[in-house]
Amino acid sequence: MDRPPDAPAPAVGPLVDTHCHLADTAFDPDRAAVLARAAAAGVEHVVLIADSVDTTDTCRHLAATHGLSATAGVHPHAATTWSAEAAARVADALNDPAVVAVGETGLDYHYDHSPRPAQRHAFEAQLRLAADHRRAVVVHAREADADLAPLVTDWGRAVPALVLHSFSSGPAVFEAGLEVGAYFSFSGMITFRNWAHGDRVAACPSDRLLLETDAPYLAPVPLRGRRNEPAFVQYVARRAAMLRGESPETIARLTTTNAARCFGPRVRVPTR
Repeated sequence: MDRPPDAPAPAVGPLVDTHCHLADTAFDPDRAAVLARAAAAGVEHVVLIADSVDTTDTCRHLAATHGLSATAGVHPHAATTWSAEAAARVADALNDPAVVAVGETGLDYHYDHSPRPAQRHAFEAQLRLAADHRRAVVVHAREADADLAPLVTDWGRAVPALVLHSFSSGPAVFEAGLEVGAYFSFSGMITFRNWAHGDRVAACPSDRLLLETDAPYLAPVPLRGRRNEPAFVQYVARRAAMLRGESPETIARLTTTNAARCFGPRVRVPTR
């Protein structure tokens, strides 16, 4: 097959999917095929996102096997699992050159699966690890702007790079991110009809724009309801281009360059 099923043709590339949960069990049947489809769709690199100490180990293994990048960290949903042992395991993982960031960590006040004080404690501890180990940090945020904005301000310059993943926060977080030079990563949400933040995509500085799938979640239009996968970052790139009044090729080029700057040389920028 010349292109992955349901990927737009012709493929726009090179692209980097900066946020994919490839360790998720949804990919157990066909991980290798998923990555093959991504490559066929012009996706040159994928950052594999951990959400627990266990998935940190899985992401490291997958990154080593496939020449990709991984993160190490604990999601706010699992903040009550943060402990001295968890901190030690994440810190140890950060010695692996394939581990390019801490996360995903952050604050989720929509679901509140963990008490908010526990979320804040785990988040700040992981921000400190990122600063100490000179790694980027990948931030998850939902309905937590009042607490998140000052943390972005306080920590945004202490870490090498701060990524606001699947960005959908309000003006306070957007302005705080702009002030500290954070990266804004946009997912398939920008293709949704009811998504109300197209102005943020347009206003994002060109050197701070990233693209992601958040696969297996948030499949873009016209594939909503299906399992998402890295090949579908094509749709995000095309929608971002439309919102910014730029060509898809321009979006692909600048976001791939940005990903390499954000996460380091493990994310290769093609010379072609």
